[in-house]
Amino acid sequence: MTAMAHEPLTQEEVLLDGFLALDTPEGFRAELIEGEIVVTPPPDGDHEDYIGLILSQVIRQSRVEMQFSGNKGLTLQGGDARLGDRVIPDGTFAPRELRLYRGADPWMPCDGVAMVLEVTSSRPRADREAKRRSYARGGVPLYLLVDRSDASVTLFSDPEKGEYRQHCTCPFGKPLALPTPFAFELDTSDFL
Repeated sequence: MTAMAHEPLTQEEVLLDGFLALDTPEGFRAELIEGEIVVTPPPDGDHEDYIGLILSQVIRQSRVEMQFSGNKGLTLQGGDARLGDRVIPDGTFAPRELRLYRGADPWMPCDGVAMVLEVTSSRPRADREAKRRSYARGGVPLYLLVDRSDASVTLFSDPEKGEYRQHCTCPFGKPLALPTPFAFELDTSDFL
């Protein structure tokens, strides 16, 4: 019997294998976005405060009961790497009835996710551009971006062909309408 020759790994497969083998320090996040490995340091208190303010409003006011995760990674198709992106949003919201966050795998597909949330930190450009495109390619219906350096909140919606076709930006202090399944106005007055 002859041994079967193994096909060489593609550059994308080597990148994904290297990414999945990373052992990042506690509190750091490693993501694979558009063919680039991005490591983010632990967030500061203000970053977490914005997430908490949004989470409490979603829990109290959404028309559909939502589950939230700030730790579950999403696998998103597209990007420069043929194997897709792996992104850990600051927050992921999904209807509770779907129970998407179950299972031992730290990565899940984005099917069923209602909205992702990002709060800018040390790399605001990644949140404004690369992550926005990645979520749109993955078909995530809503992307809520809290841009601390611009003192604004933007809701991106209607993903198609790797971009969101609609967006609405409000300065901190002004309400931002969240569509169904949330169906309420996000109060940003505490963001000031």
